[in-house]
Amino acid sequence: MSDAGTDKQWRIAIRSLAIWFVLIVLEIVHGILRAIVLVPFVGEFRSNQIGVFTGSAIILAVAYFAIRWIGTQRPHQLLLVGLIWLVLTVAFEVLFGRFVVELPWERIAADYNLLKGGLMPLGLLFLFVSPMVASKLHRKT
Repeated sequence: MSDAGTDKQWRIAIRSLAIWFVLIVLEIVHGILRAIVLVPFVGEFRSNQIGVFTGSAIILAVAYFAIRWIGTQRPHQLLLVGLIWLVLTVAFEVLFGRFVVELPWERIAADYNLLKGGLMPLGLLFLFVSPMVASKLHRKT
């Protein structure tokens, strides 16, 4: 690979990481607002379920506005960006939940259990494909 190609790949990786930081900050704010506004009315678990959908909307909006800046165009690059976001998000969720908020492993796992109503896997799947979806939306406009 040429130096220009390597530089472009690094630029894409660094920009993907930068946008992930924006996403995670927005998701933290989203979580705080859900805890204040929604949890008292529907409970924590139902609030988390609703949050998967509202969080997905936030993710798509950020991806839509950022995908051109990131510089990805090819499908495999778009999926790689989504994979980076996915891995970082799962690591953050698990580490933050366990070691900062001190949630028990069972509580963390509950959000990932589709059979018990946990919708996090759907949100993570959407996170993974959101760069591709955002790119396709750009092509239509």
